Amino acid sequence: MARFRALCCLCLASACAEPTAPRPALAPAAAPEPPARRPAEPAPLPPSVEAPPPAWPPRTPSDVATDWCTESVRGLRTDACYFLPDAPTTTLLIYLHGVVPPDKSSVQKTNYQAVVANASRRANAAALMPRGNQGLTPKEVAKWWGWPTSPDTYRRHGPELVERIVGARRELEAATGVRFERVYLAGSSSGAYFVATLAQRGAIDVDGYGAMSGGTRVLEPALHQLAPRPMYIGYGLYDTVGQSARELGKLLEGARWPVRIAEHRTGHGAREIYLDEAFPFWNEQAKSRRQ
Repeated sequence: MARFRALCCLCLASACAEPTAPRPALAPAAAPEPPARRPAEPAPLPPSVEAPPPAWPPRTPSDVATDWCTESVRGLRTDACYFLPDAPTTTLLIYLHGVVPPDKSSVQKTNYQAVVANASRRANAAALMPRGNQGLTPKEVAKWWGWPTSPDTYRRHGPELVERIVGARRELEAATGVRFERVYLAGSSSGAYFVATLAQRGAIDVDGYGAMSGGTRVLEPALHQLAPRPMYIGYGLYDTVGQSARELGKLLEGARWPVRIAEHRTGHGAREIYLDEAFPFWNEQAKSRRQ
């Protein structure tokens, strides 16, 4: 009986006890996020390839065989030589020689063409060297090549020679594919007298002039009406042309032309020092006109 009561009490206690709350179900574990993608690295660039420099000259002119042109220059035609520097340029020097004998080789011809080529190389300029005419020199050297040095010979030969010079320039431009933007006209001795005459008459369209070992005053009435162009005048201390060179300079200065007069301890003829001074003078004046 006592054992029965104990069982009853145990049952009653179990029945009266509060039911145990069920444990909440565990949420399933979240799936791990995939690692963030790293931005793709750009593909390596191919090594840079520099564009080849433009061909110089754009066209290669033929070298015309002529005994007028020495080893310093090349033949454009039988009566004109040319020189091209190593680097591209749009500057051209037209140079008129002094009196030159009609021999296949001569000191006069070799010297002036070497002077022009060497100075033009340093100035990075092209050069054109046309030949003058025979019969324009003193009687004792009547068959030598030269240029008009008097009003009479200028009237008879000047226009035709200017046309020939301009034509040679155009031929050089066509042969090389280069359009020259700055053109200077210079000469020595006989060539200097012709250059000075052309400058004072405005007979040729160029950007500057040079008279070396020569020059003359034309007293052209229209000089003051011409557009001023720079004139370089160079002469040797031991030459006989100093006075006429200085007079030419004073005349042009009076017409408000830019002038540089230089005297050097040398004699008569073409010299590199004249062109080495003339090129920067011309270029400086050309820049001033454009500003």
